[in-house]
Amino acid sequence: MDERKYSMAEEIKVFRSWSSPFALRIIWALKLKGVEFDTVYEDLTNKSPLLLQYNPIHKKVPVLVHNGKVICESLVILEYIDETWKQNPLLPEDPHQKANARFWARFGDDKVMQSIGGGVLLKEGKEQEEGFAASMENLKYLEEEIRGKKFFGGETIGLADIALGWLAYYLDIFEEIVGLKLIDQEKFPSLAAWKQEFANAPIIRENWPDRDKLVTKFAAMREANLGKGTPK
Repeated sequence: MDERKYSMAEEIKVFRSWSSPFALRIIWALKLKGVEFDTVYEDLTNKSPLLLQYNPIHKKVPVLVHNGKVICESLVILEYIDETWKQNPLLPEDPHQKANARFWARFGDDKVMQSIGGGVLLKEGKEQEEGFAASMENLKYLEEEIRGKKFFGGETIGLADIALGWLAYYLDIFEEIVGLKLIDQEKFPSLAAWKQEFANAPIIRENWPDRDKLVTKFAAMREANLGKGTPK
């Protein structure tokens, strides 16, 4: 399925799946920049030859194609977008602030997503308990970083917000599936406030995937990972 929205002057295509939080980052960034683009939806159980051609190493979404140039990996794509289209910058000018934003974006992928997605959603018993403990520790760092700020990027949505943005929607779904609460107002008041602020920003809110479909998908993924079913 294609959504033809790109300017005649430029070819901009985003290869994504409907449910990928990594691909959603690219949609948010382009829309925050006001850049028009084509969306190509991939079935990750039957990847297209074009996707495999564009991303032969990782064979996954997202992939950005800009006037024939191919860029892979969501955090790399976000920086490419920010450097190519200067309006509504995602990264600050100050080198230290820029490095800090990159650090928290990477922390989100390497620590937060791994502990919550890999350690809580896809595990049970002792392994899940360990994943939960690691997740709470990682969330404490985010709580300290966001305290006193509207967004990780300050007053506007920036790179770190986009990288961590899945927490504002997907986390509630994961919590529902496993019956555990990670972020609440009492333990993480600043992070809870950020979740609400980010989730309800117009461009963000308008592009969330269908919640019920996500619950079904990730519940099936959990069951399959635990050897109790097959992924959908």
